[in-house]
Amino acid sequence: MKSGEHFNTLLGIQNSALREPSEVICGNYIVNGVMPESLDYTVSGDFISVLEKLKITLLITREYEHLVIALNAKSKKLRQSFIHLPHPSGIAIDPKTNNVYIAATRNPNQIIELAVDSKEKTLTPARVKYYGGSYYFHDLAFINGDLYANSVGKNSVIKVDFNSSKSDKVIWSPLSAKENTRNHIQLNSIAAGKSLADSYFSASAEKPGKYKPGDLKFPVDKKGVIFHGKTGNVVATGLTRPHSARFYKNKLWVDNSGYGQFGSIENGKLSSFAKLPGWTRGLCFKDHVAFVGVSKVIQKYKVYAPGIKEKQQQCGVYAIDMNTKKILGHIEWASGNQIFGIEAISSDICRGFLFTNVAPSNEQEINFFSNYTI
Repeated sequence: MKSGEHFNTLLGIQNSALREPSEVICGNYIVNGVMPESLDYTVSGDFISVLEKLKITLLITREYEHLVIALNAKSKKLRQSFIHLPHPSGIAIDPKTNNVYIAATRNPNQIIELAVDSKEKTLTPARVKYYGGSYYFHDLAFINGDLYANSVGKNSVIKVDFNSSKSDKVIWSPLSAKENTRNHIQLNSIAAGKSLADSYFSASAEKPGKYKPGDLKFPVDKKGVIFHGKTGNVVATGLTRPHSARFYKNKLWVDNSGYGQFGSIENGKLSSFAKLPGWTRGLCFKDHVAFVGVSKVIQKYKVYAPGIKEKQQQCGVYAIDMNTKKILGHIEWASGNQIFGIEAISSDICRGFLFTNVAPSNEQEINFFSNYTI
């Protein structure tokens, strides 16, 4: 090819690149493994009517698929929308502004702020803060008006300052891992209290050992714990890869992932409330309903799930009545993999994301990103 032809070819490629709003946010769908079948779902029971009655939009991160799903219902019809972000995990919603924050754990790590468009009630990226991958964020939570993130890679918790470009410093660690700055205990969730001292944190191990998380020899069965923010000491034991610690009616609840359980902490031990067909992770309460995520066990790490015997696990979300223990309904993504976080926002405030199909942007989407205000 002659130099002039090569230049014009290259110019044409450059001129057509990054025209899709979705690609500007997080690159090409297909290249990132987001396929049309990623959005295929089935629902059972009263799942749709539960969302409609509660008047919520449910936000769900599917981390390995680089997807954040939004679900809400109107006139008995479910609307599913999404945005793709790099390996999204924890979600937190600012109760004052309704801004949504999502941790993205590819290197460099990101905490992404999304704001609601004033006209379309659509979540749109507003700001991003980057961190070195050693932070390895999982859960996010608002405590007394401030945003906190648990840094798995530093066995600790940081306070996030979006008004500073500096990497935020560690402000809390369990006593057993204060001197360790690498992931040895998989500190992975925050049950937000009125203060950091009133909060609780789940971890896969009480203290650093010979093997680290990720090593197939890392011991997990009944080795998981809950730490108390005030003392930094263990207050609950006997868990297996616990995630998604949350408060409901002044009681501490947690997903006991390695056994597919969801339950409360009673006298320092798990009291199982429900057993579901998969790796339980992701937990959100709204009124009398708990939304519990289930994921497929990654075969390489099946030793981390000694209590999950089902050959076919699900990727989905169950709605469970906290008064009766009855499963009200669930949604399942057949091609889905791993769920991490679940949070709810009023559907009167937010209807989710703009994107509803894995396809080139249509005129509506292009016009939205040309004219939106937040």
